[in-house]
Amino acid sequence: MAEDSLRLDGVRKSYNVGTPTETEVLHGIDLTLARGEFAAVIGPSGSGKSTLLNIIGLLDRPTAGKLFIAGADTSVLDDRGLTRLRGRSIGFVFQYHYLISAFTALENVMMPMLVEHTFPSDAIRRRAIELLERMEIAQWKDNPAANMSGGQQQRVAVARALAMNPGVVLADEPTGNLDTRSADGVFRLMREINVERNTTFLLVTHNMDLARRCDRIIEVIDGRITSDEMQAPHPVRQGGDD
Repeated sequence: MAEDSLRLDGVRKSYNVGTPTETEVLHGIDLTLARGEFAAVIGPSGSGKSTLLNIIGLLDRPTAGKLFIAGADTSVLDDRGLTRLRGRSIGFVFQYHYLISAFTALENVMMPMLVEHTFPSDAIRRRAIELLERMEIAQWKDNPAANMSGGQQQRVAVARALAMNPGVVLADEPTGNLDTRSADGVFRLMREINVERNTTFLLVTHNMDLARRCDRIIEVIDGRITSDEMQAPHPVRQGGDD
């Protein structure tokens, strides 16, 4: 049986708890992702997708229910413990890359490792260069992020998300700001990393073409999972660039 990367048991999320305007936006979510899955979350705006991703990413706590990351019960962790688990176990890729524009591509990828002080500096640099090579942009490692194209910036963002070798990568509309060719290149590289490293990916997307290229499509409507379907296997596309 495959190891679970994450599991949600009866997760609920309410805002303005205890007030007349209390609103529950997630209604008892049960969800398990095995290690190495590549899944998409779809649904209309306001359906609870971003709230769900924030809870899985340990950026917010559920009001009720439990979340397990790599077997760890996150409900028993304090804020420091959550921060530590998030930094080491979860990578994030957003629609906007959130790179430090004045920093080079290399410096941006090194940042998570420098914050954690997990490796000596020479190892950090080697690791960052290796990731940029894997993202096919090592030749631009010394370029400030502000001078890179949108597709290149998002590749740097993916490399940064992988810096701590997380078991799970959460991607919120990771290709939403890119043209079709750049989006395909970024998606292809994420898919290849998924296959090579057995890294679990969970993508929130409105792009049904990309969703159909995932292994699994989870639909969220009005704070509930309304469908959860496995897709036919998709070969990883080779080639393609921005």
